[in-house]
Amino acid sequence: MNVTIVKSALILIIGVICTTSLQAQDVNKNAIVGVWESEDKDAKMEIFKDGNEYKAKLLWGKDIVNADGTSKKDVNNPDEKFHNRDLLGMTYMKCLKFDDDQWEKGQVYNNANGKWYKCYVWLENKQIHLRGYLGMKMLGQTTKWNQIK
Repeated sequence: MNVTIVKSALILIIGVICTTSLQAQDVNKNAIVGVWESEDKDAKMEIFKDGNEYKAKLLWGKDIVNADGTSKKDVNNPDEKFHNRDLLGMTYMKCLKFDDDQWEKGQVYNNANGKWYKCYVWLENKQIHLRGYLGMKMLGQTTKWNQIK
């Protein structure tokens, strides 16, 4: 009878540990969800979850609004049908998927040249580090973002 109690207790403990780790993993997956401001305070974005991927839209940026506060257009896009698209509110990061401790396999849009680049995101010191690159990860640029509460 003691063996049965020990086995039952062990199964219960393993179940609690597994459930707790799954819940913690969900929290980690969604840690980037929210509104973020660039380290230079010249842009704001909102990261949100859409199905099983993470995306971001531009909320504000010194390079995407005109002096009167209206949105600049996507005039540098190689596809002319997008030249009248507002940059403000546009989804400019997509396809990010959480894998272990970072969000990978994403794409980030550069409105200066109208091109999409590969990207990944990780959290460090309560900041998002967003690295966009072409080809190899080491040939890229990283920006840092602080969460706005």
